Amino acid sequence: MNDAAVSRDTRSEVGLSAPAGRPTIGVLALQGDVREHVGVLDLCGADPVLVRRPAELAAVDALVLPGGESTTISKLLQVFELLEPLRARLRDGMPAFGSCAGMILLAGEVLDTRPDAQHLSGIDMTVRRNAFGRQVDSFETDLDFAGVDGGPMRAVFIRAPWVERAGAGVEVLARVPSGPAAGKIVAVRQGNVLATSFHPEVTGDHRVHRMFVDLVRDR
Repeated sequence: MNDAAVSRDTRSEVGLSAPAGRPTIGVLALQGDVREHVGVLDLCGADPVLVRRPAELAAVDALVLPGGESTTISKLLQVFELLEPLRARLRDGMPAFGSCAGMILLAGEVLDTRPDAQHLSGIDMTVRRNAFGRQVDSFETDLDFAGVDGGPMRAVFIRAPWVERAGAGVEVLARVPSGPAAGKIVAVRQGNVLATSFHPEVTGDHRVHRMFVDLVRDR
C-alpha cells in the first residue's frame, strides 16, 4: 500500500477527521483488489480508509466492496465480526458500491454459490456467480452506462457475475451490448447502493467512482 493510503488508514485509527469537503469512504480490506479502489477514490475527491474492524466501519460515510473471491470475503466478514454490522449499516441507508465480488455480496439472492456463503441484501436483485465463465473467459467490452457523460465505458469482466433479476426499485445502469450474453444486466443502482459486475477500478476510467463519490457527498 502506498504511503498516502497508509497515512489515511492511520488517521482513521486515531480518530482524526477527513479533509473538509472530502467524504470518508471505506474500502473493505479483507481480500481482493483493495489498492486499486483506494487510489481511484482518492483521485475522485474522497478520503479512502481501510475497513477491517467494526469500529472502522462505524466511522465511514460509505463503503466500497472490492472484487475478489466472494465466498472467501463472506467467510472473512464473519471471522472479523463485520457481517451483521455491515448488514445493519446498509439497512440504515449507508451508501455502498460493490464491483464483481462486491456485487455478489450486495445481492439479495445468489445463484451458483456455496450453501454456506453469506450475502448482504443491499440490493433487491438475484445475481449469478461466475456467470461469464472461468478466468480464461475474462473479456473487455464497451458499455453504455446510464447517468454518466462522455460516451461508452470500457469494462473489464473477470470471472464476473451478472444480474438475473432486478427488483422493481432497482435501476438498470448497463447491459452487455452484444455476443452470447447480450442484454445481460451488469450494473445497477438501488437508492444509495451501486453495483457493477465489471472492474471500473482497473481501466483508468473513473466515471463510476466519481458517480459514487458524488452520491455520497450529496447525501
